[in-house]
Amino acid sequence: RVEPDASAASYFFAAAAITGGRVKVRGLGTRSLQGDRKLAHILEKMGCRVEEGEDFTELFGPEGGKLKGVEVDMADLSDVAQTLAVVAPFASSPTRVTGIGFIRRKETDRIGAVVRELEKLGVRAVEESDGFVVHPGEPHAGEVATYEDHRMAMSFAVLGLKRRGIVIHDPDCVSKTFPTYFDVLETLR
Repeated sequence: RVEPDASAASYFFAAAAITGGRVKVRGLGTRSLQGDRKLAHILEKMGCRVEEGEDFTELFGPEGGKLKGVEVDMADLSDVAQTLAVVAPFASSPTRVTGIGFIRRKETDRIGAVVRELEKLGVRAVEESDGFVVHPGEPHAGEVATYEDHRMAMSFAVLGLKRRGIVIHDPDCVSKTFPTYFDVLETLR
């Protein structure tokens, strides 16, 4: 048996966090060695509830939708920093992500891209040398550039569950790691 990809699961945990919903990922539990699984615990610090066993992780969005900002070093789980960035606007206080300066050399400058795209949607975000800060705010409808980066497309698409009118440019870039992503995301509506 091959366990699910924790990076891919992050988008569904984020969806539950911002909508007040619930997502259970089977096969990804306490036995997993994947660092990206820790995003569920960051979301727990923000106000979500997490239940887990050896072979599952279930995340419940906060009651009443109340999330709070966090400060977190994501050096060991940098592939889900963009996921946290799209949850952060819905928190009641700023979220600071540090330790990820090296993600500027991934498919795109993931720090700069996240900040630019959040700002285009009306969310105040600040680029720092080794991360970013996202302030509370209500994202509005808009077009999101993906920079040919599958994680940009998948992260920002989650906002479409909360805000109508989020348009993802080059959605096919998700084929790199999750070709059926948009079909699976649609099942959460």
